[in-house]
Amino acid sequence: MFGLFGKIKPVKIRGCSGDRKYGIAAKDVKELIKKGCKLLQLPLPGAHVCLYEDGTIVTEEFFPTLPDNCELVLLSKDQTWSGVLCDIGQLLSSDRHGDAVIEAAKGLLSDEKSFKRRKVLTDLLQNLEDRSDLESREEDEDWFNGVDSRFKTKSAYMKFNCESRIRGYMKEVDGATQSIQKAKVRAEFLKTSKCLGEMLKEDKYNGKYFDRTEKESGRLCTKEGWFTCQGSFDQKLCQSLHSINPYGSRESRIIFSTWNLDHRIEKKRAIIPALLDALQNHKTTDINLNYFYQMLFTRENLKLVHIACHKKGAHNLECDNKKMFRTAKNTKEAKATKGRKRRLN
Repeated sequence: MFGLFGKIKPVKIRGCSGDRKYGIAAKDVKELIKKGCKLLQLPLPGAHVCLYEDGTIVTEEFFPTLPDNCELVLLSKDQTWSGVLCDIGQLLSSDRHGDAVIEAAKGLLSDEKSFKRRKVLTDLLQNLEDRSDLESREEDEDWFNGVDSRFKTKSAYMKFNCESRIRGYMKEVDGATQSIQKAKVRAEFLKTSKCLGEMLKEDKYNGKYFDRTEKESGRLCTKEGWFTCQGSFDQKLCQSLHSINPYGSRESRIIFSTWNLDHRIEKKRAIIPALLDALQNHKTTDINLNYFYQMLFTRENLKLVHIACHKKGAHNLECDNKKMFRTAKNTKEAKATKGRKRRLN
């Protein structure tokens, strides 16, 4: 009876550079390294073997416990391997985004059985196949699949996408009219709502936030179209480093629709109620419309967040009572803003 030791074990072996794998059968690590060095043309002295997945060194005692056909990496004396991340690092270190890199990622993916590694490789492949440098419908027809034919460029559609979201916020403000019981308050609220709508129209519904052709100070993305999650309302940065380029592919465009322009001070729970309360004993002319405009429709209070970073519970943040009403100071600021053809970011 032979037991575990001495039993011939089939494995897949590869070097740390390149993705080609070879099938080898060996009874122990010593034989495996000898065969592997000959096959991969590596110097035998100091050569060692580790697991492809996490870089664990394969010893003589560990070797018999390996599953058949597991993937190993053969390394020379001074080489190291930290797992699948090494493969990703090698791909990312290349400035090429051509067919060779894409095929390498596909090759890894086709033979990958680990769900986590498949997820990483799939995301990587999606970014490698990025077509964000293309802008028009004629150049990238697939991106426009399902998009109204009136949009001829990606930027035009993305601008419309942002405008639609902001318009939706305005509709919610208008909808609050139905809950007002007092006629005088309702009349003042309608005036306020109309003024806010005119301000928003003047700023073209802030569609510039998603438009990569806008000036850097106006857009939320890079000139290539990359957006970065700004983190939940109570965080300064996204801890998960979420990012996406909806200009890159149709799939990314669709996924981006799940990202939120989230109000730090909440629209329904805080801003609109504060505006209604302010109008109970004041007129529209007493209200600092510039402040409410900023809170409802601009980056002063909006954060672009990945769906996983969007906390739907109460934010427990309130409007600033000192800024809600017109004063000599904020009236002056409002006039100065208007003089600059207000472009609130």
